[in-house]
Amino acid sequence: MLQTSPYRRGFSMKSIDEIAAHASSVFVLPEAVTHLKACMDDGTASMDDIAEIIAFDPALSAQLLKVANSAMYKFPNRIDTISRALQVIGTRAAYDLALAYGVTNAFKDVHGKVIDIDRFWEQSISCGLLAKYIGEYQKHREAERLFVVGLLHNIGELVIVAQYPQLAQRCVAYNAKVKPAELQQALCGFTYAQLSASLIKEWGIPPTVWQPVAQIHASDSSLSPDVDVQIAQLAYVLALDNINPDLYGNSTTQYVHLHEALGFGYEEIEDALDITNLQCLNVMSLFNPNAFMLY
Repeated sequence: MLQTSPYRRGFSMKSIDEIAAHASSVFVLPEAVTHLKACMDDGTASMDDIAEIIAFDPALSAQLLKVANSAMYKFPNRIDTISRALQVIGTRAAYDLALAYGVTNAFKDVHGKVIDIDRFWEQSISCGLLAKYIGEYQKHREAERLFVVGLLHNIGELVIVAQYPQLAQRCVAYNAKVKPAELQQALCGFTYAQLSASLIKEWGIPPTVWQPVAQIHASDSSLSPDVDVQIAQLAYVLALDNINPDLYGNSTTQYVHLHEALGFGYEEIEDALDITNLQCLNVMSLFNPNAFMLY
């Protein structure tokens, strides 16, 4: 078992809630996204109301159209208008994708001097795509929300990069015996996912997003009764293995309880990885603020 690091004992670390509260004032969601959230919370809001908010922000409009025409969906005909996107994708899915854009945009100024930022986004996007894929396999009605859960599960790392860069550098020293979450817990006293959940909660985003994020690190034998949590946990494990094949290439065998609970066997896992790996480069250009643009 990892011991608490002397570095942490000698380090002036605020509580997780204090860090999240400060981060919420530094990393601010775009105004259009907060308006969209308020509109979605209003049970009387129409599709036209939602379309108007999105159309008012050119960057958000462009992003939503890019996503609608991306490898995430593969619609046979090009979608050229926000109203058509909302009809095809659905207002709930459009909000979830707008939220994903808003959060990644909030962190656009965090650069890769402390950590490998492109690797960070690759891990996050891979987790999001896998969660969406597993959700669709489960016939989940809000697969885009699961994408958001996976995409945002590790944004706490960017908060630590911004506020405690030396600590963030130490937290990348995980290896085959010590996994990232274990090292984070030892050095910080919490995992990045727990900090992510606290920040998402500070932003006023619903529990259906931050609760699965808070519980994403599965133990070897625990099984949450919440299917969203199960999907997030399996997506995280698969993404971690996928991005770190030299360290964790076979660790999914430790999580048979998740495979069995979701009816997601090894053949399905191979299919999921093949498909989401093909999607990842395209989607990286949409949600990684530092990625080259394909459009």
